[in-house]
Amino acid sequence: MTELKIDLSQRGSAIKPMNAVNNGPMQGGVRKSYNNFDTYKALNIPYARNHDASFFTGYGWEHTVDVHRIFKNFDADENDPASYIFEPTDKYLKTIYEAGTKVFYRLGASIEHGYKYGTRVPKDFAKWARICEHIIRHYNEGWANGFHYDIEYWEIWNEPDCKNSDGSNPCWQGTDDEFIEFYGVVSKYLKSKFPNLKIGGPAFCNPWHHGDKDIKTKLLDSVAEGKSYMDFYSFHWYGCRIEDIIATYREGRHQLDKRGLTGVPTILNEWNYIRGWLDENWNYSLRTERNLKGSSFIAGIMCAGQHEPIDMLMYYDARPCGMNGMFANETYELLKGYYPFAMFNELVQLGTHIPTEYAKDDIYSCAATDGENYAVMLTHFNDNDSTESKPVTLKFEGGKTPVKVSTYVLDGERDLELTREEEFGAGSFDVTLDMPLFTSVLLKIEKI
Repeated sequence: MTELKIDLSQRGSAIKPMNAVNNGPMQGGVRKSYNNFDTYKALNIPYARNHDASFFTGYGWEHTVDVHRIFKNFDADENDPASYIFEPTDKYLKTIYEAGTKVFYRLGASIEHGYKYGTRVPKDFAKWARICEHIIRHYNEGWANGFHYDIEYWEIWNEPDCKNSDGSNPCWQGTDDEFIEFYGVVSKYLKSKFPNLKIGGPAFCNPWHHGDKDIKTKLLDSVAEGKSYMDFYSFHWYGCRIEDIIATYREGRHQLDKRGLTGVPTILNEWNYIRGWLDENWNYSLRTERNLKGSSFIAGIMCAGQHEPIDMLMYYDARPCGMNGMFANETYELLKGYYPFAMFNELVQLGTHIPTEYAKDDIYSCAATDGENYAVMLTHFNDNDSTESKPVTLKFEGGKTPVKVSTYVLDGERDLELTREEEFGAGSFDVTLDMPLFTSVLLKIEKI
């Protein structure tokens, strides 16, 4: 029996945006096909990063988001609106905003596993920065028949440190030093033009320190020395053990703090379950991302992130693709991975975090309150598929009385279904749950 003590009188910080994603919803196309606009909107997703949007025809495909796709001819006049193709990205971003989600704009290129074009080193860093300036002005200041979206986050590039098994880099075709120089030129120029926006990046594969010559070390050093600018530090993590991502949260924060960059937020803006990138490990990972185990992993990562030193999580990916554990490709039916986002949304609506024993005996939990009502989400996750079921008792104290406790279960048969309701008239009460492996539960505690 695992016991978790939850003092409902305790108050932490605000619930953080642990429920942001990569990419937005899809509306029906020319064939009036299925779409996920309403179910996506129902989650109240706070931010959608638009990396890899150009891979999906429903977003606009080869003309969408990436700098080299919007500004096709690098030798053209960057001050001339005719040099830009904005229309597909206009439509895509409009759909995101109509769903109530804010855009987190990645300036750069989608990953290129084959022929390299957009990930080549720009031949003129200053001009590339000016092109980005005009993209920002189009979406925030109405330039070139544009919009006033007030997009706050502008991320420079994606995974310049990425390496395939053969040593090739699908995201940056230059040297580490070239990227450091490139990031410095672009970040300082854009910040000078838009001092009120958040300019940052660069979406490293992970924040680990690998020696004095590592690209991550050199870039963060350049920021600390004033050679580059960074309003936020973004990085990625893929793995299969929640304890490993907890270490990553802490390491990312540590790398900034040790350089005096204590005010720079850390944003993990790509993450998902990955046991391995090759062969059967890759196949297993794709299956897991779309099943109950994947949903438990999502719930555990969100719960851990709320307690740990990370400022935002952005799940990869809500785009129709093999790594989307939220919506089925083509039909957009809800997969098990959709429901942890619905659970976390309940915490967001309440607003204030209640500190708990969030990681105990493979049980990951998070709680929130609005001062009168409460909610707790928890999941049982261990990467060992043969881990036995676990009974869990939640021991509540410090609450207002009386209350009704409603239990919603996400498991192999149920999709966050109400399974029982109980009323308690005392300030202290216990709720005991049977938690088979990969089961997630939402408890709603309402004043009556």
